[in-house]
Amino acid sequence: MEKLRPEFFNALRGYGARQLVKDLTAGLIVAIIALPLSIALALASNVPPERGIYTAIIAGFLISFLGGSRVQIAGPTAAFATIVAGIVTTKGMSGLVLATVLAGIFLILMGVFKLGTLIQYIPYTITVGFTAGIAVTIVVGQLKDFVGLVYPDGTVAVETMEKLEVFAEHFDTFNPWALLVGAVCLAILIVWPFVSKKIPGSLIAIIVSILMVKLLDLPVKTIGDLYEISSSLPALTLPEISFAGIRDAIPDAFTIAVLAGIESLLSCVVADGMIADEGYGRHNSNMELIAQGVGNIGSVLFGGIPATGAIARTAANIKNGGRSPIAGMVHALILLLVLVVLMPYAALIPMPAIAAILLMVAYNMSEWRHFLHLCKTAPATDIIVLVATFALTVIFDLVVAIAAGLVLSLLFFASRMHGISRVTKSLQNPDEDYDVYTAQGPIFFGASQQIAAIVPAGRDIILDMQGVPAVDATGLKSLGALRQTCSRAGVELSFINLAPQVDKALQRAHLV
Repeated sequence: MEKLRPEFFNALRGYGARQLVKDLTAGLIVAIIALPLSIALALASNVPPERGIYTAIIAGFLISFLGGSRVQIAGPTAAFATIVAGIVTTKGMSGLVLATVLAGIFLILMGVFKLGTLIQYIPYTITVGFTAGIAVTIVVGQLKDFVGLVYPDGTVAVETMEKLEVFAEHFDTFNPWALLVGAVCLAILIVWPFVSKKIPGSLIAIIVSILMVKLLDLPVKTIGDLYEISSSLPALTLPEISFAGIRDAIPDAFTIAVLAGIESLLSCVVADGMIADEGYGRHNSNMELIAQGVGNIGSVLFGGIPATGAIARTAANIKNGGRSPIAGMVHALILLLVLVVLMPYAALIPMPAIAAILLMVAYNMSEWRHFLHLCKTAPATDIIVLVATFALTVIFDLVVAIAAGLVLSLLFFASRMHGISRVTKSLQNPDEDYDVYTAQGPIFFGASQQIAAIVPAGRDIILDMQGVPAVDATGLKSLGALRQTCSRAGVELSFINLAPQVDKALQRAHLV
């Protein structure tokens, strides 16, 4: 059983100056990458740009310090953007703070009760489906700024379908100069990785877009035209707490907690694979969940938004030599310095540049290759789960999508298990006074009727359960009903070849 000990303290054993230099370098590079992304993701979440920086600073530091991974980098991510924007639009920042604090508590409890490993039981088709769906919602949300549309004051569009409808209604406000700036930035983001791996393309795109708008005097909206930029340090903000507020916030809190848990642990798994050859152990999933909970609570209490492990920034940390949580903590401290010194210059960033960055983020997170590969190779039932999760994420929201995906997966799993679970009569010898039945596969709610089909015929019954790996409550009920039926018929029911866990379950139910 994993001990709840932050990886920071394990990484300090044998830590030296050489690794410190590598961690400082990695932290600096990751901070440069995180700066434009944090601003862009804040705007996509319908909050002021500095709140993205607050998130990267506070959640980034706390999750690195307390986390179960030595290389995880945390901060605002694209997966949360549409969710946060919806909560802020309908319930305001106070609603977001309350929901995220509750989500943090859920995450801490999940870690304390060692539920970290349960995340791995969420089917891959659901993860790919909602990830691709979130990518589509991000793209739809950025179309307005990418082509420079102007909506009337008071226009509210929360759902993806509503955003598409409003976009179509006001397409006559199309700004070709905004599209030009956005297209140039998108081209830079695509081409720049072939030029340099060290300097992020997003930073180059922002610099070029600022120069285009200023030097050519282009009529393109900037962040400063739409938002007031603050370089002040984050201040403590407590949520308004009431029974009704908590009740209304629980669905949003559940969504944030589940998504934070899934994305952070997936990021940890990817990171484990990248450093496995260097002899480092696997991450501590339960400690990571606790850190995510603390980080999210700290983030929103000090003006930030929900955060989780960021796969791209974590990979950049590893590729640049980061091998301890100190790199993540350094990245947070550098962003704190940037907030105080350079944040006012964020007002110059054109909105199409932000949209281009987010379009590239959406493309990278979409996993469209995995999506198409699954559609070509997976069983039909898995494809149904994949497409349904994707469509429901786009049309409705993540809660509906995950719930429906899990229900469909459970139904299809039960159907498959029903197909491999069977009970057959294997021996009927007229010279003996008993019949032998053989059970194969798990005896669970989807296959318990196989037990109910056994009918005593005046002879004792021996049920060979060597092929039964597990039995659930419904299966136990069916076995108990069979025992009562045998008792009323005056015959004896015996079980042989019980697996240890099945034997224990039958003993608890007083069936053996």
